[in-house]
Formats: sequence, C-alpha cells, structure tokens
Amino acid sequence: MNFKNILSKTNVPADWIGIRYVEEIQNVLSTKKLSLDNVQRNVTKGVMIDVLVDGQFSYYATPFLDESHILECIKIAYNNAKLASKYSVFKFDQSTVRQGFTGEYNTKLETPLSDLSVTDIQDIALLGSKTLMNHDKIVHAATTIELVERTTDIVSTSGADIHQKMDIVLVELSSTAQNKYDSQTRSNHGMRGHCFQAGAEFLKDYNIEDEANQISIQALELLNAEQCPTEMMDLVLAPDQMMLQIHESVGHPLELDRILGDERNFAGSSFVNLDDFGSLQYGSELMNIVFDPTIHNQLATYSFDDGGMPAEKEHLIKDGVLVRGLGGIESQIRSGVNGVSNLRASSWNRIPIDRMANINLEVGQSTRDEIIGSVERGVYMESNRSWSIDDYRNKFQFGCEYGRLIEDGVLTRVVKNPNYRGITNPFWRSLSMVGDLDTFEVFGTPNCGKGEPNQVERVGHASPLCKFDKTQVFGGV
Repeated sequence: MNFKNILSKTNVPADWIGIRYVEEIQNVLSTKKLSLDNVQRNVTKGVMIDVLVDGQFSYYATPFLDESHILECIKIAYNNAKLASKYSVFKFDQSTVRQGFTGEYNTKLETPLSDLSVTDIQDIALLGSKTLMNHDKIVHAATTIELVERTTDIVSTSGADIHQKMDIVLVELSSTAQNKYDSQTRSNHGMRGHCFQAGAEFLKDYNIEDEANQISIQALELLNAEQCPTEMMDLVLAPDQMMLQIHESVGHPLELDRILGDERNFAGSSFVNLDDFGSLQYGSELMNIVFDPTIHNQLATYSFDDGGMPAEKEHLIKDGVLVRGLGGIESQIRSGVNGVSNLRASSWNRIPIDRMANINLEVGQSTRDEIIGSVERGVYMESNRSWSIDDYRNKFQFGCEYGRLIEDGVLTRVVKNPNYRGITNPFWRSLSMVGDLDTFEVFGTPNCGKGEPNQVERVGHASPLCKFDKTQVFGGV
C-alpha cells in the first residue's frame, strides 16, 4: 500500500503526521521429549498513526488498511491531539522531534527463512530432543525453534520514508536430569537467550546434536555436584550470564523515561539521577558499555528507530563513567540529557517508548586463561536461571545454571545452584578483568517487558568473559 499517497490526501491541519506500518510473521515449533508439542503460525499487521498538534502527540492504531479508513483515523488522531493539547505537560516542536529521514535496513542473510518448511524445522527440533534424551536419568527434554520475519515502513509529512526488514531465529534447548534426591535443568545459554538476526542458513549450519549432548552431560554433572559454597570470593561470569547482568543493572536503570518517572507505576524507576550523567563513576575503568545497532547478527540491530531517527553506535558508559542515557529523541528533549535512537514499539498497535536495543560491553585485553589463572579462589558461572532486582535497579540477586570452582588458577569441581548478589555500582566497580575478542559472544532476549499497555520487546546483548573481585556468592536453590 502507498502510505505516502494516503498522507498526501489528508486535509487535517496537524503540524505533523506519521504512519508506521508493521507486519510480522512468526512461526513457532516446539517438542517435548520425543514428540511434537506445538506448531504455530501467527501473522499480524496494521498501522500506527501519530500526529502532532500544538505540541501534543496523539496516536491511533488500526489493522484495517483501506485508504478511506486510514484517512478517517488520521482525523480521529488529530481531534484527540487537539483536545489533549489543552492539558499538555510538555510541548514538542516538530522540527526537533520528527525529522524526515530516509533509508532502509535488511538483515544480512544468505537464504530467506521462508525457504524452511515445517518439516525442515520439525526434523531439526526432534533431532535436538532425541539427542537431549540420549542419556540415563534425563527425564525431560524440550526444544523450541522460532522464526520471525518483521517488516516496518515509516512515512511522514516531514519527508520520512524508511523501510526495514528483520529476520530472526531463536533456538532453545533444555534438559532435565533427576534422581531420587534432586533434579537439575541445563539449557543452551539460559531462557531464550540463543536468538539472533539470521536467515535459514543459521539453522542449516547449527550443530544441534553437539550442543544438545553437552547440555545433557552438564545436567547430569550438576545432579551429582556439591552445592556452591557460600562466601566472599572472586566471580567469573560467562557472556551468557553477562547478558542478564548488563540487561538488569545497566540497561534498565539508564532508560531515560524511567528516570523521568514515566515507568514508575509499572516497571519501576532508577537509582540514576539526571545530574549523574557525565560524572557518576558507574563501574571500574574497564567498563565500556555501548549502544550498538551495527552488529549484523545481533537481535536488535537496525538503521532507524521507530521514531524515524538514524541509529549510530554510542558509548553509554566510557572508562566506567556514565556519559549518555538510553532515551529516544522525546526523552532527550524533556531531560536535557544526550541519548540514542531507541524509541521502539513492539507492534503496530503500540506507541514507541524508550527501550533497550543492542547494549554491549566492549572487549578488553585479557585472555580466558589469564582471567581464570588470576583467581586464587572463586567460582565461574554460566547461563542465567533466576533473577531478582529492586524497582530502582540497584540491589540484585542472580542465580545461574552451571558453576565450577576456581582454585589456585584452575577450574576444578562442578558446583550446582550457584548464585551471587550485589549492589549495582559497587559490583561494577569491582570489575577487574575483561576478556579479549576470543571470549566475546553475542546473545539476546526476545521477551523484555515494559510499558502500559505492556510491550514485549527483543533486545540484544554481547559481552566478553568478565571477572569481578570479592563478590557475595552463595549456594542453594
């Protein structure tokens, strides 16, 4: 449909009008043990109309895409904005909020996801489950494969003309071992963490047998392992747990709408204040966190956010100092703090709000052997299995699936139920070694919730291996 042509036919006297079209095709197939469990195909599409009148935004969404109906919806949005403008708490200027950028983005892929048949996906999933179950004392195994094709088009009266296409693959494996005393579950990199932008070649090249076999072997190791000790010790976190650490204790507290109070009722606030930007020593000098929409296979890579603003790599924390917020153009104007292009909406029927995208820890210079070798007594942890953090994103307690003691610079015994706790700034200030490029891995999460009405968004995180000194580590379920 020619949305630019529709805009040319509207006659409402709005300061600015935009149309964002979103179409998403989602295919999900899951198995339990050796049987097919669920097959879904979900298709959704519609438009979000946003208008600016007298400094006030108003929105109207519809799944009906005929021209006359969209023109009528623009009138409704205009009337709503006109009424609401009498009570605005902040007046926006169109020249700064909704500029007219043009361009496109497409996931780099070799083969379209549509080339995979349901039978192809089922064969891969069942192979994973069969391999997971191929061990004594494995009582449950599950595999989920999710394929998503998402298309977004943005046009506006200020000249915006943006087309973006994202292709997403998620593969989740889990294996549960059990004896008469205990049960332990191991997954591939934590709950739904193994997800990327990619084409059909990702599944075709994915060695699901090797990964499934390793998961089940580790579940059995955990079954017979000792509890993680409870004491102050050095902590080494694998990239798939650093994903959660970055997400909860860096990503969320830096979202400007939370700091401004917009999210306090639902998702909480932040310990960060507006005057902390440019001065707060968030972590050690080894801490360099970036908003990076450029890594081709990461889950939240894009060229423009849903506000139509170009996205570029920016430091949020540089050499441990907080320098920039996670806020789109609207929050930047309201707060006076520099942000990034991260106005994002989870669907056509949601308005864009400040959301994490790809939030990554930059690599350091330490090898894996150097990091492990530097620890006299500590524990290495992989793959998140539980998390708890307060509404200000300050005090936290996280649990992992798999741990190994480090004694005199050597990885030794496997330990089960490894957990750690801390307070955000002191914890990040204890960051003493950051892994090199060989330890760097890319992950993501497809189910970050925020907003009212709720929006479930896809977020990417990447990190090297990291060491934190003298951390409160403890065992137990």
